[in-house]
Amino acid sequence: MPPPPNGPLQLGPLLRHVGETTATIWVQTTRFARVTVRAAGHEWLTPTFTVEGLHYALVVCEGLEPGSKQAYTVDIDDEQVWPPADSPYPPSVIATIAAGDTSRIAFGSCRTSSPHDAEGNKVHGVDALRAYAIGMARDDSTGWPDIFCFLGDQVYADEEISEEMLDFIKSRRDIGEDPTEEIRDYIEYDFLYQLAWSDPATRWLLSTVPSTMIFDDHDVRDDWNTSWSWKQEIQRTSWWQRRITSALASYWVYQHAGNLSPAQLEDDEVWRRIRDHAAAGAEDELDLTETLDAFATRADAHPESYRWSYVRELGDARVVIIDSRAARKLDPDHRSMLDPTEMAWLDEQLRGDTRHLFIGTSLPFLLPPGLHDFEAMDEQIAQNAYGRTAGKAGEKLRRLVDLEHWAAFNEGFEQVFEMVMAVARGERGRTPDIITFLSGDVHNSYLAEVLDVQRYGARSRIVQAVCSPLRNPMPRAIRVFMSLFARGLAKPMRFVAGRSSKVPDPKYPWKVTRGPWFDNNLAVVEVEGGSLRFRWWTGEVEGGDVEHPRVRVVAEVVVG
Repeated sequence: MPPPPNGPLQLGPLLRHVGETTATIWVQTTRFARVTVRAAGHEWLTPTFTVEGLHYALVVCEGLEPGSKQAYTVDIDDEQVWPPADSPYPPSVIATIAAGDTSRIAFGSCRTSSPHDAEGNKVHGVDALRAYAIGMARDDSTGWPDIFCFLGDQVYADEEISEEMLDFIKSRRDIGEDPTEEIRDYIEYDFLYQLAWSDPATRWLLSTVPSTMIFDDHDVRDDWNTSWSWKQEIQRTSWWQRRITSALASYWVYQHAGNLSPAQLEDDEVWRRIRDHAAAGAEDELDLTETLDAFATRADAHPESYRWSYVRELGDARVVIIDSRAARKLDPDHRSMLDPTEMAWLDEQLRGDTRHLFIGTSLPFLLPPGLHDFEAMDEQIAQNAYGRTAGKAGEKLRRLVDLEHWAAFNEGFEQVFEMVMAVARGERGRTPDIITFLSGDVHNSYLAEVLDVQRYGARSRIVQAVCSPLRNPMPRAIRVFMSLFARGLAKPMRFVAGRSSKVPDPKYPWKVTRGPWFDNNLAVVEVEGGSLRFRWWTGEVEGGDVEHPRVRVVAEVVVG
């Protein structure tokens, strides 16, 4: 169970967006309060807002010095609540960015919220995120990331429900009724985040390293927006509308608002309600419950009305984070991972004039080639290219084994690939040294690269780096098949796919150059001039000391 709050701080602080002179810090409190952050001789104060009777604040800190590193504290009303007086961890700091700084980006996805004891580790493995945090606090030999990119499945609302989560659900309702043992509403989502973020080591890490987040399917439900028929079926259930509304509302509060810079927040319709209420000096607490319900309902029904994708600037690197779930176009005749509004936005963001361009998408853009061809074939089958009977089988297979990555939305895949190649050719400004896709989802980690880019007039290397899971290992039996798709089945699948006129041939071939690895992993990519150094870290328990796992490098690769 998450520990009960010791005082008015319920959860956090989380250090979220950090720029050259600004930062945002998120907290959840136990009551209506004024939250104050102090650092570098400055202080910033904001009142909490409430959703479903829970209380939050996102404190915008401005006027910081570029390239500075300052410890900060958090007060709730007149009480200092962070750092804890008995904390064994180093002070939490705000480290601002300086123009031209190199970058160190940590990334990963898929993290279950089970206990970190021996039994939890037996089932789910050692939590790579928690182990890395302990390594950072112990001796800093792991390196201190400039940012963590959490690329989906921060919480599991459908599968992998822990005993603690199940007990909480049972305390509120009858699990014999839909949605049975899955998350039903906002309050249950809140408990999921308490489980995910309340461990002391994880909490400290999130307080001192800026983070950026994007959802994937399990943050909402497995197969979320896989196909038109899936969406039609789920919308006919009695419980889905409450789930999706709660999922998107809680996602905005716990994850998305902190993704945005202060300038981006000013353009956000929900944030403006919070800002205006605080600016008016109102004595009461702003209740956002109805606002968020209406907002989430609209965002689900009309995805073009709100953008979950965003951009982060990191010195000599740029990070474009893509929503590859909510903005899908599911029309059976024109499927795309991104609807026209989202695609147009991405087209504007994919530009050169930065040394390194990172593209974060929860689903790998470049799958192992064998798996890519398999998914591309299944898309055609499921779309009745070989008849209705085969189409039903293709749809069933698509859902059963999650064949819904970029390869299964070929129209959008080809559009985005052409945008990336335009950047690599220098058609959109000075070419980056390397263009890198950062992804998770597939419960194994690997590195892939586009072959012979010069042949297509490109001057940038194009790579795909995948890190998954942080904590949710793939069953051993399935690992064999994934290894085959990465290596042994690549040529046979290409042969089969190439003989079909209905399955498109990839215009720019690629291959897996390292991996796959199946450990619980956290990856870190470090900019070293024109090169990138990737390391995948895993956690291990030594001598039965589950409280203090150690980290080791699973793989190290330099691209440059």
